[in-house]
Amino acid sequence: MIKVKDIAHVRLRAPDLDKMERFLLDFGLARSARSDDALYMRGTDPEHHVHITERGEPGFVGMAFEAASADDLRAVATIDGASDPTPIDEPGGGTRVEFTDPNGFRVEIVHGIQRLDRLPLRPRTGVNDGSTHGRLGELKRMEPGPGQVKRLGHLVLFVRDFRESEAWYKSRFGFLTSDEAYLGKPEDVIMAFMRCDQGDAHVDHHTFVCAGTGEPGFNHAAFEVEDLDDIMLGHQYLTSRGHEHAQGVGRHLLGSQIFDYWKDPWGNMVEHWTDGDLLTAHTPPATHTVEAALGSQWGPAVSP
Repeated sequence: MIKVKDIAHVRLRAPDLDKMERFLLDFGLARSARSDDALYMRGTDPEHHVHITERGEPGFVGMAFEAASADDLRAVATIDGASDPTPIDEPGGGTRVEFTDPNGFRVEIVHGIQRLDRLPLRPRTGVNDGSTHGRLGELKRMEPGPGQVKRLGHLVLFVRDFRESEAWYKSRFGFLTSDEAYLGKPEDVIMAFMRCDQGDAHVDHHTFVCAGTGEPGFNHAAFEVEDLDDIMLGHQYLTSRGHEHAQGVGRHLLGSQIFDYWKDPWGNMVEHWTDGDLLTAHTPPATHTVEAALGSQWGPAVSP
């Protein structure tokens, strides 16, 4: 087992790269590279790309997690079912080890992908909340436009057998459970919110979530933006561009993120989020009902 550092990118397929790029630009990503057969989109953070679209029939292909070192990449290649470490013949380069998970999804462990200069964020000011005044004598004025995506934060998958998938991912990549949820009786756990194990370092409440629905599938990929203003600017801009809204704006219970969900032209769900919980490896897991796990602290109710 290794302990992956973070999620690196999500990989999908679509028949029209131009159409996908227009949506992702409206969503707040920027083009990093493009070929005749694939599109690579980045955020403002230095990662070369966080979203890959291959030309083909619409669908989810898989995801990549980042190994902390070249030694870890070599170590994970010794696990049953792993490929040999292979140079990545795609923009950004690097090296990867590939797996196929129990649901047939492609899982890449990557290291050494090129990092780029950060992209500039829109100007920010301090915040005047009810008790703390961080913006004195300074006017707040924002230009309309997309919410700027910083990075990919997490991925949520439906899986055939929750316990099988949970064990598979934890035993290979070192994930820790932040929260799990049961349907009906407390012993009937069907999903878990899992984070990377980085010891004393604080990491996102969840980087990977799997839910045992019986039918494998892609639920959503979640991209971090800077703050609530980015959430709302993005919401307004995506609405003006005629894109399909899915759910939000609200604040999750588990993870605490402020969220807003949208669908790309082929129905793949993507999320803007900000202000999530950060935990170390020492935070114990908790158990909840599914209704609580999918609920919001404020915002629209989840549909049945």
